[in-house]
Amino acid sequence: MKFVSTRGQTEPHSFTEAVKVGLAPDGGLFVPESLPDLSEELPSWKGKSYPELCHAFLRHFATDIDRDELKALIDDAYSHFDHKDHAPLVKLDEKISVLELFHGPTLAFKDFALQLLGKLYERQVAATGESINVLGATSGDTGAAAISGLLGKEGVDIFILYPDGRVSPLQERQMTCTEDPHVYPLSVTGSFDDAQAALKEVFGDKQFSGEVNLSAVNSINLARILAQCVYYLYAWLQLPDDAREKTTFVVPTGNFGNILSGWMASRMGMKVAGFRVATNRNDILDRFFSSGNYSVGDVAASLAPSMDIQVASNFERFLYYTFGQNSEKTRSVMAQLKDQNAFQADDRSVIRSMSSSRMDDAEIRETIKSVYQKYNYIVDPHTACGFKDLDALEHCLILSTAHPAKFPDVIEETLGLESTHPTLETLKTRAIVKHPLSPDVDSIKEFIASKQSSDQQ
Repeated sequence: MKFVSTRGQTEPHSFTEAVKVGLAPDGGLFVPESLPDLSEELPSWKGKSYPELCHAFLRHFATDIDRDELKALIDDAYSHFDHKDHAPLVKLDEKISVLELFHGPTLAFKDFALQLLGKLYERQVAATGESINVLGATSGDTGAAAISGLLGKEGVDIFILYPDGRVSPLQERQMTCTEDPHVYPLSVTGSFDDAQAALKEVFGDKQFSGEVNLSAVNSINLARILAQCVYYLYAWLQLPDDAREKTTFVVPTGNFGNILSGWMASRMGMKVAGFRVATNRNDILDRFFSSGNYSVGDVAASLAPSMDIQVASNFERFLYYTFGQNSEKTRSVMAQLKDQNAFQADDRSVIRSMSSSRMDDAEIRETIKSVYQKYNYIVDPHTACGFKDLDALEHCLILSTAHPAKFPDVIEETLGLESTHPTLETLKTRAIVKHPLSPDVDSIKEFIASKQSSDQQ
């Protein structure tokens, strides 16, 4: 299978090439040339373990990797999760179930993609003999998950941009307390959107990215989106046959990659009732799916910091598909967004392709409290956003994106309970090492280049 750019001005790439490049040379995002119809295969996948299901799915896309080698990479990637089911499905009542995606090494859903991406990068370095510099931007969980997936990999340096003061203290410690000289947490002024915009410009400088052999771990990398499709299929296959098409996946999301993966799986044959975008006070996605208006505003700090985003990079992939894979139209809208920070979708079928909800901080606290009182179940602030306006849904499956122990202050203030995890407790004894930086292209490039120079001395 080949992969093409959403903007249509890049030659098709193989899976390995697209993963290595990350952002397409024309500024677009890589997508499969065509999505396979898996509807005939899906029934036979029921009962597979998580790694087995991942292999059955990804072999349709990673066609340039030997099947046995791909299986070994997947088995290794998912060997460090602390639950035998990897992504257990917890039934709260007859109407609501929760898919726990926090049993990976950094206790967040992004481990599912980034543990695998780390293995793919390790394979790349071994095959080429060339070191790589991995650059990412995070609003909280991506950075820690990327570092975990790449930690100790030979020939890999990791540079992670994050908004200073706008991630939780434990999220910051997961990035800054690794004690690894090849990890560079870059705390930048401003918001995640500022960091993400600068990151895209750095990748847009093809001469520089080629000189330092730059690779991307953000969800602009197609491997992350494809890997995340698997836990939707895993959950869906666990549902009773007569419940699957009645189920709505409710997904807390800021950068849109998480819910996009499920939506893409539905276009490959996973039949469901629909998808619900759950946002916090940074509600650009809720506004779009409510009215068609996509207008970028200022980012407001919230109790769910990983969703403090106004510019959802994966929205471009969604537009590409809803525009009938029309790269020219996608290119035009993305140019409009860059110039005007807004566009209005008039096609009701696009707007209605998902439902949405919004939750402010007061509602988040109230929801954490009510879920605990009703089900004796603790949810983190991001997962809490998924519990809004569920009455109209026949059956819903809420994605729990992070362990509540990552947000102990919120849990203790709201419930009066201490929420801890051994993985996080060990970080509290380590020194924080970070590198303050301005979120501009020149500063980032200069920092990366300086580390290459020092390595060569």
